[in-house]
Amino acid sequence: MSTISQEDYLKAVYVFKETKEDAVTTTELARKLEVSNAAISDMSKKLDGLGLINYSRYKGMELTPDGEKTALKVIRRHRLWELFLVEALGLSWTEVHDEAELLEHKTSDFLIDKIDEYLNFPGFDPHGYPIPDKNGNLPVEPESIPLSVCETGKYYRIAKVNDDIRELIHFFEKIGLTLKKKIKVVERLAFDNSITIRVDSVNHTISEKIAENIFLTKEGEK
Repeated sequence: MSTISQEDYLKAVYVFKETKEDAVTTTELARKLEVSNAAISDMSKKLDGLGLINYSRYKGMELTPDGEKTALKVIRRHRLWELFLVEALGLSWTEVHDEAELLEHKTSDFLIDKIDEYLNFPGFDPHGYPIPDKNGNLPVEPESIPLSVCETGKYYRIAKVNDDIRELIHFFEKIGLTLKKKIKVVERLAFDNSITIRVDSVNHTISEKIAENIFLTKEGEK
C-alpha cells in the first residue's frame, strides 16, 4: 500500500486511541497502515491544517472533535457492513473484514442507516466491537479482560477478538471460537505463559501472544 486515504488515517488514529492513552506516533501509524513514515507525516500535516487532528512532529497526533466525528462515521460503516455480511449473506467472520474495508468508503449515510434499521440497530459487530449510532454514540461495552490474564479453572465467555489479523481469525474459527462462546481456562504453562483452553470439550494450547487478542467476560463456575 503506497497511499493512504484521510478516512483510513482518521479511523486508524481512533482505533489506537481505544487501546492507549498517549498520542499516536508516526511509526505506529505507518506500521498499521503499511505506508512510509514520510507518507504519514505528509498526511498528518494536511489533516492538522484541516482541523481534523492535532499533530506535533515529536509528540504524535490526536483527533480533534471534528476528526473523531469523521472517524466514528467510518467505523460505523465498517462494523455495520461486517454484521450485515454475516447476518444477511451468511459470510463467516473470517471473510467480512476485508470486504467491509472496501465498502466503508463507498456507502452513503442513507444506505448505512437503512442497514442499521434492517439489523434492528445492533450494538456490536461480529467480532465484538461496538457500533456507533448515527450520532456517534457508542454502546456500553461489557467489562472484559484478555485471555492472557484469566484465571485457570474458571469459565469465561468470548466478548471480543482482534479482527485486524486474518490469520488469527482463521485460527479462532478452526478451534471453534466464536463470539459469546463459553470456554474454560484449563492450564497455564509457566515456562512461556502459554494457555490451555477447553472449547466444546476439546483442549487447545495457545500462545500468550494469541491470548492477548482474545477478550472475555467471566462466566459461572459450571
